[in-house]
Amino acid sequence: MTKRSPFRYFKTSPEIIRLAVMMYVRFPLSLRNVEDLLHERGIEISHETIRFWWNRFGPIFSAEIRKRRINRMRAYSNWQWHLDEVFVKINGETHYLWLAVDHEGEVLESFVTKRHDRIAALKFLRKSMKRYGQPEIIVTDRLRSYSAAMKTIGNSRRQLTGRWLNNRAENSHLPFRRRERAMLRFRRLQTLQKFTAIHSSIHNHFNQERHLYSRENFKLNRTAALSEWRQLCSA
Repeated sequence: MTKRSPFRYFKTSPEIIRLAVMMYVRFPLSLRNVEDLLHERGIEISHETIRFWWNRFGPIFSAEIRKRRINRMRAYSNWQWHLDEVFVKINGETHYLWLAVDHEGEVLESFVTKRHDRIAALKFLRKSMKRYGQPEIIVTDRLRSYSAAMKTIGNSRRQLTGRWLNNRAENSHLPFRRRERAMLRFRRLQTLQKFTAIHSSIHNHFNQERHLYSRENFKLNRTAALSEWRQLCSA
């Protein structure tokens, strides 16, 4: 059975939709910034149309990227996760954004809660493991909620804590903080949850860690990532 294209009822070409979604999610730009950049390229699109596109297609694109990532990473027997939480203000109220990062520095899962107790940590762990399976090692900070959740699911022997061991998870906060400042913070918990899930997948896809490669290899990896992006949801 042929998979139906998600673009079938849209008059705008899929290339323009992918470009608009990529620019808004990948870079710290506002909707009106993306509208102006597209206008310079001869594309007349309203910022409200861009908002609709990223709400409609962002989850579809991120799900396809995540599926490819899972298929590639299942072969790793020594998969290591780093867990950490970030404080986020929504209308003056403190919420907690939980992040799971793998040994390559790519964000696997994000989860927003109003509390950071054992129940919240347990929900986050179960959600991550249901999607990605069981890691070999889980590195956390000294928050007691992690230890309590690990005991509940019988994973205490896989947990590692240390002063510098979790730097990879700490560094993963930076792209999110840049986006948070550009968007003047978030106003709804649901919007925060949706955007972080989409942003983490797309950021992973284009994050080539250029400091680890030569210039030639970096250009090849960047071209390959862009080529894969242009093929997302293609017929």
